[in-house]
Amino acid sequence: MALAYERYLQDVLIDEAALQKRIAELGAQISQDYADCQDLLLLCILKGGVMFLSDLSRHIQAPHMIDFMAASSYGLGARQASGSVRIDMDLRMDVKGKHVLVVEDIIDSGHTLSFVIKTLRNREPASLRLCALLNKQSRREVDIQVDYIGFDIENKYVFGYGLDLDERFRNLPFVGVARLDALVDE
Repeated sequence: MALAYERYLQDVLIDEAALQKRIAELGAQISQDYADCQDLLLLCILKGGVMFLSDLSRHIQAPHMIDFMAASSYGLGARQASGSVRIDMDLRMDVKGKHVLVVEDIIDSGHTLSFVIKTLRNREPASLRLCALLNKQSRREVDIQVDYIGFDIENKYVFGYGLDLDERFRNLPFVGVARLDALVDE
């Protein structure tokens, strides 16, 4: 019996072993960069960043706190963004004076992250950096500095490992490329 996601899967882009290897490498680099830091805050952008944050956090040896923020682009439908951004859920901690590392699943156009970064800068953190599992540089519309990148990927519609396909399949242990023809059929 075929698994439910298989009809949508064109190809596995990044398998579980490659994901976990790269996340361990990112964790080691972040641990080194923040070795003397006592007030590191990992700020996960929901919902897609949760799996990445969970695995990454276990590889970061520097003491750290965790908080969450939900932001979304809206206006054109579920699979397209207009560039208008809103904060759907704000973080609970005060970031003033803290070293904030934003943890994101994927950076596409950059509109959402640019808005989040601007919002956070206004709250006066000691430092502000960005860690993204996936980076689609070819789709970038807004200049944004990414300090830690898991994987640079081409402009493909991807899902799995936290990234959803109409809110489903976030639980997959790999990142897959979606079959666009299967999405159109729905």
